[in-house]
Amino acid sequence: MFDTICAIATSRGNGAISIIRVSGEESVKIVNHIFKGKNLEKADSHTIHYGHLIDKKQKEIDEVLVSIMLAPRTYTKENIVEINTHGGLAPTNKVLELLLENGCRLAEPGEFTKRAFLNGRIDLTEAEGVMDKINAITEKQNELATNQMNGKVSDLINTLRDEMIQIIANINVNMDYPEYDDVDIITNDIMIPKIKKVKESIQKILKESKNGRIIKEGITTSIIGRPNVGKSSLLNALLEEEKAIVTDIAGTTRDIVEGHININGIPLNIIDTAGIRSTEDVIEAMGVEKSLAMMNQADLILFVLNNNEEITKEIEKLLQSLGNKNYIIILNKIDLPSKVDLNHIKIEQDRLVKMSIVNKEGIEELKQKIVDLFNMTEIEEKDPTYLSSARSISILENALTKIEEVEESIQNNLPIDMIEMDIKVIWEELGKINGSTYEEELLDEMFSRFCLGK
Repeated sequence: MFDTICAIATSRGNGAISIIRVSGEESVKIVNHIFKGKNLEKADSHTIHYGHLIDKKQKEIDEVLVSIMLAPRTYTKENIVEINTHGGLAPTNKVLELLLENGCRLAEPGEFTKRAFLNGRIDLTEAEGVMDKINAITEKQNELATNQMNGKVSDLINTLRDEMIQIIANINVNMDYPEYDDVDIITNDIMIPKIKKVKESIQKILKESKNGRIIKEGITTSIIGRPNVGKSSLLNALLEEEKAIVTDIAGTTRDIVEGHININGIPLNIIDTAGIRSTEDVIEAMGVEKSLAMMNQADLILFVLNNNEEITKEIEKLLQSLGNKNYIIILNKIDLPSKVDLNHIKIEQDRLVKMSIVNKEGIEELKQKIVDLFNMTEIEEKDPTYLSSARSISILENALTKIEEVEESIQNNLPIDMIEMDIKVIWEELGKINGSTYEEELLDEMFSRFCLGK
């Protein structure tokens, strides 16, 4: 934390401009040593200066613009210098080399953001928002990341922790100063509604955070069905390109074929799987096995049936197993005579879409079914302030389990000091979400996923 770090902040490759970022107490001094132009150590904060970078032989390396930003009004709350050099690989690497020769250390992935956290400028949810911002590919993902970076998600957790600290404080006053008449005496009638309110708040955040995961990670969608029912044609129709090979030969698709589309700003990660049937072909059998595994892992199953083909016992069994999964039954080839009887199979009629993929019939209806199934219209219209990282959601789920245990302890009249300890543990656990409490190993693992220069 006391050394000066540097890294290339822009994408590697040829471009008009490259930015090399330097952060640390000695950043201005180090850059000034290789800068030919104004004395940067006398420059005002948040100013830009034109000049040239020179090596130890006073040879000019490149014509540059240097931005000076002095602590604490910077991203890391340390002195930061950003060097704008020409964007070729050679000048960019040479500038980085000069900085390393003059006392900088190459930054680790995410180290600038890690310093911003450790110096108190941002918390962990805001840091995760920075990474999500970099990786955002849809407008909704960008909005979600913006709300995290602006602290809106942190506010959800801080409100929860405030509610809990009030309960803890109330209990402590009761135990330490029982003679105070103006303090509520903590009884079950008082504690249970307070704990119930915290539990309901956690449940609400977890419920809405499903939307956050959908926005951030997209919907893993598996296309399932027998050979030649139109699975690959459906993938191609949704992608509007010939991604998968389409033939009349059964078993053409032996491994998964993937594609990606956006519906209402939500990514759909679509997987075309091998046709499900009994086969002696070892490779095809492996593909069928993988198809069944994908069916269990998917967020959405598009189960394709051939309108011109009777349903086999094997497919009927799979249809019956859909149960609580998110699924849509696609009855394809409706332009052909029907041989399908769905009356004895328990499927929800509003999950059925009749299509003729070859004639491009039913595609828009299918998309609308997906929108309705995942409440995409509501997600699209609502300001996205959700927990979206698996880490945060896991901590909150554990907190919910523990708060339910506290609720049970109160009802069983356990000693109030034991209940207070359990509530404090939950309060500390929630602090791990925004970094109020943290472990060094967590920081190292989390920031290692960042790119260099951020």
